[in-house]
Amino acid sequence: MKKKAGFYVGLIVFALVLLFFNFDQKNLMITRMAAVALLMAVWWVTEAIPLGATSLLPLFLFPLLGILNGEQIAGTYINSTIFLFLGGFLIALAMEKWNLHKRIAIAIISFVGNSPQKIILGFLLSSFFISMWISNTATAVMMLPIGLAIISQLEEKFSEEITHSFSMGVLLSIAYGASLGGIATLIGTPPNLSMARILHIIFPKAPEIGFGTWMQLALPIALLLMTVCYLLLVKVFFKIHKDLLVDSRMLEEEKRKLGKIGSEEILVGTVFFTTAILWIFRSDMVLGFTTLPGWSNIFPHPEYFNDGVVAIAMSSLLFMFPSKSRRSTFILDKDVFSKIPWGIILLFGGGFALAKGFVTSGLSDSIGRSLTSFGVISPIIMIIIIAFVVQALTEFTSNTATAEMVLPITASMAVAMHVNPLFFMIPATLSASFAFMFPVGTPPNAVVFGSQRLKMSEMAKVGATLNLISIPVLLIAIYFFGRIIFNIDLSVFPDWAVPAAK
Repeated sequence: MKKKAGFYVGLIVFALVLLFFNFDQKNLMITRMAAVALLMAVWWVTEAIPLGATSLLPLFLFPLLGILNGEQIAGTYINSTIFLFLGGFLIALAMEKWNLHKRIAIAIISFVGNSPQKIILGFLLSSFFISMWISNTATAVMMLPIGLAIISQLEEKFSEEITHSFSMGVLLSIAYGASLGGIATLIGTPPNLSMARILHIIFPKAPEIGFGTWMQLALPIALLLMTVCYLLLVKVFFKIHKDLLVDSRMLEEEKRKLGKIGSEEILVGTVFFTTAILWIFRSDMVLGFTTLPGWSNIFPHPEYFNDGVVAIAMSSLLFMFPSKSRRSTFILDKDVFSKIPWGIILLFGGGFALAKGFVTSGLSDSIGRSLTSFGVISPIIMIIIIAFVVQALTEFTSNTATAEMVLPITASMAVAMHVNPLFFMIPATLSASFAFMFPVGTPPNAVVFGSQRLKMSEMAKVGATLNLISIPVLLIAIYFFGRIIFNIDLSVFPDWAVPAAK
């Protein structure tokens, strides 16, 4: 019903704006672009048609309405950000194929310890680390059977009253760890990549958001929120019963099922860790007291290299390394391309096309002029408003679609207020991943809720608390650390943002 209603509402809004509104007498493109943006927003929010299908609308609506020609708009769908995602996803698929991610998870859980509280911490850490590099959905799907195996064995020995808090802790640690880990790296979750590309589209002269630079801010935020999450799970909402004991042999059994580490796992692990190092240290890393030179500086043209180049170069090796297994000639083969989430890639493209249309049509400039009244509002207050609104949206809408709808608007808002756009765009991006309250908020929530051991109210009360705590954490991080890492001076409007305001 929601999808059907959203389909017709989107079409009606689109038609009404085109026929009865004129936002700028001198530039009809602004009204036309607004109509397309509203249509895509309604269809994205309601998922009236598949998200990827909605993302294709600019390819024919922009030429039809005279906003951009087909060649110009098609070019926004394929770029270095797409190849960064593609290369990273291929490496992630190799980890899944050869069970490296599961071995890493069990190793982390075993290392942390086998008391109930430590097992919950182990699941949280494992989900967090793995989700930094592979899909948070895949992380949750992989971790859930391990968690349920431990929970089921305990339920055979203890009553539900004794095991309940532990079960809730394990399940929510999987969901929240997967979501929090995703914000820590550029490839961890799609909104991060969307932000890096949309920034470049709207402000072509803006400084590059590199892998290492992003991690300097996002990783500490993620780690702090993970610590808060752990305390909420074991100290506030689900205190572990004193009589509950976990048999360490359960984890040993999971290890035994994996068998000895194979040559394929070693090769995939080598590629994975090498890629991570190359990403992090590709460009100069400013640490405040010193600057670590990036490895790309050893080449005559370091600017020729970006994170997408690294991703494709390293993932390509996986198609060249032979496998000793009978089920595959090489570490990766042609079948892997059927597992690529092309819908997400189209969703990326749709967001990039939307951002391009905002700039080209003049809609960004128009929004900026209409938001000049916000200049009297403190940027600090504005960050709180942005974080709250984006969190509310992302609880019911794809976090990628939410980010791609909101980021062009926050960019225009920053220009109108004469504030560095990064000061608003980074909190908006991170907030898009803070969907902790409801199963529909993010796939990891839905995966653990599908175990039928978790009540909506239990997820909502922990998630709402985590959502509220994340806002001051974001504010403090961007104000005290983000300004240093991204060279944000609140008293100076950056030169690279000025053209967008003209």
